[in-house]
Amino acid sequence: MSYKTILIHLDESPNIDSRIDLAAQLANTHEAHLIGLATTGVSRYFYESMATGAGDAGIGPYLETLREQARGRLQHFEDKVRRLGVSSYEKHLADDEAESCLAMRARYCDLVILGQYDPEGTIPSIYADLPEYVTLNGGCPVLIIPYIGTYPLKPGHILIAWDGGQEAAKAVRNALPFLQAAKSVEVAVFNAQQRPDSHGEEPGADIALYLTRHHVKANVRQEQSEIPVGEALLSLAADLNADLLVMGCYGHSRFREVLMGGVSRTILDSITLPVLMSH
Repeated sequence: MSYKTILIHLDESPNIDSRIDLAAQLANTHEAHLIGLATTGVSRYFYESMATGAGDAGIGPYLETLREQARGRLQHFEDKVRRLGVSSYEKHLADDEAESCLAMRARYCDLVILGQYDPEGTIPSIYADLPEYVTLNGGCPVLIIPYIGTYPLKPGHILIAWDGGQEAAKAVRNALPFLQAAKSVEVAVFNAQQRPDSHGEEPGADIALYLTRHHVKANVRQEQSEIPVGEALLSLAADLNADLLVMGCYGHSRFREVLMGGVSRTILDSITLPVLMSH
């Protein structure tokens, strides 16, 4: 298994270069086609209303400024990936909001690379729930990079958050290219006694056996925590010096998310390492 089509969101955040470096490294490793996507951040429906004469003509110069800024990000992307030796790539400018455009295009990709929302940032077109929205609606694994810090291009120590659910199972399958290249893999099962129907006689044993068949040796950790699982998971990742977290993503409206204490939301708000999420 490998990632053959990789999509990266080219926003205006300060750490975009590190994300482009990572995307280029993955494209080279997997001989993948790399797509750089920049959006104007304005709904396509607004552009349609402008085209039919229903919009304010005075907004035209502002929209063109947004396009020029997006073109600049695309050119920067192209310059970098060419220097980094990516053989197959394309750049795309979309007159649309980032969320809907990324989710639609994710359906034709193997991996999407996004940045974490920066609450102190000043990017008006990027919203706090963008990574979650794309994960829940794109049908594709999403690799989310924290807005601060630097991270290895090839994660060596990976932590899997395992709860026996279908979202976590999908995340593990989608992460196999990373897992097979890792130096160590830890599977964390938190408070397994609270969800006995989701595990076998020995929680975590079946997913470890599955990984073994894919030539991934994983160590299973039975964890008990009185604090919210999301916080405990990030603490464990720090203790293990993990450089990638693999987990399922659960939507807000689901009872299970409430039951789990909002693990997905905690991780998305507070990640201190890259996270690969699937839904």
